[in-house]
This record gives sequence, C-alpha cells and structure tokens, in this order.
Amino acid sequence: MLLPPCCWGHPWAQAYPSKPIRLVVPFPAGGATDIFARTLSQKLGEKLGVAVVVENRPGAGGTIGSDLVAKAPADGYTLLLATSSTHSIGPALNPKMPYDAVRDFTPICHVGNAPSIMLVPNSSPAKTLKEWVDYARKNPGRLNYASSGNGTIVQLTAELFKSQAGLFLVHIPYKGTALAIPDLVSGKVDVLFDSLPTGLPHVRDGRLRALAVTSAQRTPMAPDLPAVAELLPGFESNTWFGLYGPKGLPADVTARVNTAVNQALADADVKERLARLGIEGVGGTPAQFAQMAALDAAKWKKIITERKIVAE
Repeated sequence: MLLPPCCWGHPWAQAYPSKPIRLVVPFPAGGATDIFARTLSQKLGEKLGVAVVVENRPGAGGTIGSDLVAKAPADGYTLLLATSSTHSIGPALNPKMPYDAVRDFTPICHVGNAPSIMLVPNSSPAKTLKEWVDYARKNPGRLNYASSGNGTIVQLTAELFKSQAGLFLVHIPYKGTALAIPDLVSGKVDVLFDSLPTGLPHVRDGRLRALAVTSAQRTPMAPDLPAVAELLPGFESNTWFGLYGPKGLPADVTARVNTAVNQALADADVKERLARLGIEGVGGTPAQFAQMAALDAAKWKKIITERKIVAE
C-alpha cells in the first residue's frame, strides 16, 4: 500500500534502519572500549544491513560522549557504547554529571564483561587466595594494594575485596597500573587487581603470581584460576560494556538492535577477537541489562560512600 504524500520523508515511512548508524565511543581511539566498538560494529552492521560507524568523543571520563548521545534524537541512528565507568561508577563519584545514567538512556544490550586478575609478587608467602586472605588478616595495616588512581575500577575492586574479606590494606595510587607493576614485582606492593589482558602476560612470563579472577565464576580466558567468589560468596567486579540509545527509543528499534547485537556476539570470530581483549561477550535482553546496571551502580555507590572515595 502506498503511503499518502503527507507521510513521505517521515522516519516511519521506511523500515529501520535505512541509513548508517553512529556508534559513539566516549573514550579515545585505541583503547579497549574503542577496539571493542570496532569489533562489534562490523558484525553489527552486517546483521542490520547498514554501516555502523564508530565515532570517538572522549573527554571528562566518558561524560562528553555519553551526554552527546543522551541529547541525540531517539531515532536509533545514534547509539552509545557505555561502560561501568560512565554509568555505574561515574554517577556515584560525580553527582553533578550532565546526564542521568538511568532516566536519559534506553538500555539495549549488555555486550561484554572484562574481569580483573588478582596479582601478587612471587615473593609473597601466599600461594592461594585463602592463604593470602589469612595472611592479610593476621597482619592488619601492614600490607598494601596498588591502584591506577582514586575512584578507578582498580581501587574500587580492591576496596570491595577489603570490605567482603574484612581486611585492612593501605592504598597506594599510581598513574596507571603499568607504573605499579615494577613495584609489585619487587615486592614493594603486596597486591594489584589488574585487567586480565594486561596482567596475565606477567604471570605467563613468571614475573608475578596470579591468585584469582574477579568475575562471578571462573573465566575461560584463565580457566585454572579460581574466582574470588569461591572464597567470598557474591564477590564480583567487572568492567562492563553496554549499548544504549537516548531515552524514548522506540521499542521496535530497541528490539531490532538487540537482536542484531546478540547475533553479532554469537559469531565465532567476534568471540575470539573479544577474548584477545580480555572481554567476555554477554548478550541478553534490555531488561536484563537494565537490572545488571542498576545492581552494579548500587554496589559501587555503597563502596564509594562507605569508604569516602573521591575521584582525582
């Protein structure tokens, strides 16, 4: 049936999508989020039948790019690859953010998790996670942990670990975990929760010892390592990645993108490329994504408030 002339040119006159989609990455090119976006966008474009163009809009810890999408038209042609930094941790650290992480976005899909790895020096007397926790409990205030700075996922993971294990550890912030590695190797630092892809090579090279991973269960990326949750039930810390649209995104558009994303994440090549980044593809429904993000935000807000953590 032909549409009347009054409907020509309207968005609903053509099936979605009918033109390229802009995927905003609120971080610089070359980082994990950017590489993830480019890995996902190619396969997502194939599933949707249009180009998905990655656009980097870095600045203010991901706030600038996220705010751009929050204020974009809700037509499905501007999407955001967000992270726990922009939508879980950031709002708790900075209540004056220009957007509301819940009200100003439409959740589409939880696309990935990047767990951390618990690293200790080879000189550590502890060979297992339980031995390390027991040792730390017997030496309150004598052990320290390194982080990549105040308010980062590295610090928050350690603080969550301290809270659940009942430990007193001293915080030593660095400007990036790479700068902490030499002090960890030498034994000046007692523990570091580093990202899996950057930390694991030091273990394979024999420079450091790995005791656990921070995902809820063991990860196929390091299958021999226990999850911290095996000793501390309920413990979980991931950098998550998720796809959002602006608030008010039509339900049919949300469903169309969600289906395509899940299909893209099931692709063997995408799985392999993500694994090399230290990321596990997730997938699922928009409702599942919204629930996960809400629980994660509440967890970090509690830690940030209780520990009086302030971003640098």
